[in-house]
Amino acid sequence: MGNTAVVVGGGIGGLAAAIGLDRIGWGVTVLERASMLEDAGAGISLAANGLRALDELGVGAAVRDASQGQYSGGTRTPRGGRLARMDGSALEKAVGTPIMGIPRSALHRLLRDSLPAESLVIGSEAAGVQQTGPGTVQVDCDAAVLNADLVVAADGIGSKIRSRLFPDHPGPVYSGSTVLRAITEHAVHLRADFELTWGCGAEFGHIAFRDGRAEWHAVLSHPAGTRFADPLAELRRRFHIWHDPIPALLDATRPEAVLHHDVNELRTPLPSYAVGRIALLGDAAHAMAPSLGQGACQALEDAVTLAAALGTESTVEAALARYDAERRPRSQAVARAARQAGRMGHQLSHPLAITLRNTAMRLTPSRVATRMILRHHAWVPPSLN
Repeated sequence: MGNTAVVVGGGIGGLAAAIGLDRIGWGVTVLERASMLEDAGAGISLAANGLRALDELGVGAAVRDASQGQYSGGTRTPRGGRLARMDGSALEKAVGTPIMGIPRSALHRLLRDSLPAESLVIGSEAAGVQQTGPGTVQVDCDAAVLNADLVVAADGIGSKIRSRLFPDHPGPVYSGSTVLRAITEHAVHLRADFELTWGCGAEFGHIAFRDGRAEWHAVLSHPAGTRFADPLAELRRRFHIWHDPIPALLDATRPEAVLHHDVNELRTPLPSYAVGRIALLGDAAHAMAPSLGQGACQALEDAVTLAAALGTESTVEAALARYDAERRPRSQAVARAARQAGRMGHQLSHPLAITLRNTAMRLTPSRVATRMILRHHAWVPPSLN
């Protein structure tokens, strides 16, 4: 009998991990506590590192076919003044691809379709995970007990498995920002594929999709738990004098399509991504602010790195030690950079600080800005062949 793994969590990171394990010949069961996969969520941008990970998992071509390359755009002020230009062609020349925009639901479906149907068990929550022997981990779920050689905890930022493994860790904290987002109901005329606008304590951004629709997001600096009786009306009030196409994006959105979540992060780094034969992956290991658009990409990196280590090391323990050594420094560095980007971006509210930031951005040559982006995008995955 071959090696077996239980992946707790059927999100992007969990599904990617399961695909990687399946590709190296492991038997995989994915437990997803949701009783119905509603394909919820807005959009997602995938950088070169995430796309390379998807290539190694065998789904990169399908994801690219469903995505829209983000070639034009940049960062602006609320009145439309340009702060920085994004050159998708320069990124493509440097790392082989521009940033790609795709509905999160489409990415999720493509990942699901790459797994054997029987691998995904929905409506099943892992009530308990414990190592019962030197080579066995037990997962209690509903009325069943699963024994496996490995458990991958991909159960998100509120990971119960992480809290059991590290009971003294403070867990996720509020970043100071709350985000509202949606996908437009119909196509919208856009002058740029990918754009961010920074105002006083606020950000508005969009990414274009292949079918002409767009995902937009609004990030606001508000106390945790702030909610609005009519979120779309509140955003129209807040952004009605900001430059086009921001009002048009809001007008093209159904009120019931708007999602609202507080942005939490693991500000205190974990001391390890593996304990015994349990590996932490994605947001469970390194939940970060979305300022760099790297959350999903880092989870995809995790998935490929974990599968490659398990496929080449002589023992599971050695593989998990390698996974931790390779993934923890990089993902935690990206999380720190994302936090800093938020502080220098939408979280700035003092007029002088905003003026200094805007001046510095305008004076920064585009090639320098591109090099800064490449620090995170220029990652090469290990081979699963």
